[in-house]
Amino acid sequence: MLILILMQEAKHIQELNKTKAELSILYEISNAMHTTLKLDEILYIILTGVTAHIGLGFNRAMLFLVNKNHGLLEGKMGIGPDTTEEADSVWKGIDTQKMKLADLISYYSKDKMAKSKFNCLVESISFPCQDKNSGVLASALLPDKTYVYITKDNIESIKNDPLLKFFDSKEFAIVPLRSKNDSIGLIVVDNFVTHKSITNDDIRMLKMFANHAAMAIENSQLYEQTLIKAHTDSLTGLWNHGYFQQKIDQLINKAKEETEPLSLVMIDIDDFKVFNDEYGHQQGDSALKKIAKILKDTSRKLDYVCRYGGEEFAIILPKAGIEDAMHIAGRINNSVSNFSFSLEPGASTQKITVSIGVATLPNHANNKSELIKAADKALYEAKNSGKNKALSFSCH
Repeated sequence: MLILILMQEAKHIQELNKTKAELSILYEISNAMHTTLKLDEILYIILTGVTAHIGLGFNRAMLFLVNKNHGLLEGKMGIGPDTTEEADSVWKGIDTQKMKLADLISYYSKDKMAKSKFNCLVESISFPCQDKNSGVLASALLPDKTYVYITKDNIESIKNDPLLKFFDSKEFAIVPLRSKNDSIGLIVVDNFVTHKSITNDDIRMLKMFANHAAMAIENSQLYEQTLIKAHTDSLTGLWNHGYFQQKIDQLINKAKEETEPLSLVMIDIDDFKVFNDEYGHQQGDSALKKIAKILKDTSRKLDYVCRYGGEEFAIILPKAGIEDAMHIAGRINNSVSNFSFSLEPGASTQKITVSIGVATLPNHANNKSELIKAADKALYEAKNSGKNKALSFSCH
């Protein structure tokens, strides 16, 4: 009888220690998530917590978020080795340096993430949220699902699943991220290197962690929405002048560090005062909004299109030399001049043109002030030489 009591007591102590260890892990990861509101950093902390040996300890993890505007489930980040050899090298380095969770988190680098094949693969994946052809990921978003566990025994049933075209794994688990009973995303995990089976305890811990992760992601998204609103021009929806000044500083510093070009395109609507005087400010505002859309549509995804002030716009072009910048400027000029601006119903359409100045770092300037001055000078040359054209800065 005494032996049985001692065995039960030992079991209780073991379970208590296990619970304390689990709570300690969740506490440490949750504290790390409270150190930032930036979404990419939050996602990195979450996935580091999921894959770190002092965290949940899975070999790989992918995080998908729901894009409600487009009805898509989009891959946002993936952490894990690309090969078994890479896994051995990374894990040995972590053990040798005795890296803790905080050390792994501080190791975060956008450049390292950009070079990760696995992360690039995850970022390339997107599926419609409510499409039966989206397979196991879409099913994991359903309200009645708390997790999906695919094993060697049942993977044959999803052999044509679109996820498996990207994600080569024989066993994996998916846990939804939910906030206020609304599915905001998914975490997908596996052990493709160690081939260690995913246990019920693993899934239980992952589900507990997902609750904390969902709250952190939602707080970050609300913060980013607030920031975007503060930095957005209310009329055109473009970035405002304050954001332009902040962003061009950051991008110039980055361009110098990476020894890459950066161009600035300054755009001014020709004779806009005359247009406003003749047709009124409401029509002027309508024209500004339409030109803003043309600028967005004709620039690249990586460019920053801003309303500089009044009828003047600015576009920051990272990694663009003078030839690329002039090509984009010419495309903008043609798109605006070929667009027919409709005024009141039944009235004739109106043509509007723009003058454009282009300057490039380091060809024409070494800092922000010089770059803006050079682009402005090119803009006024375009104005003074007949308007409706794009010119690059000339020091002559």
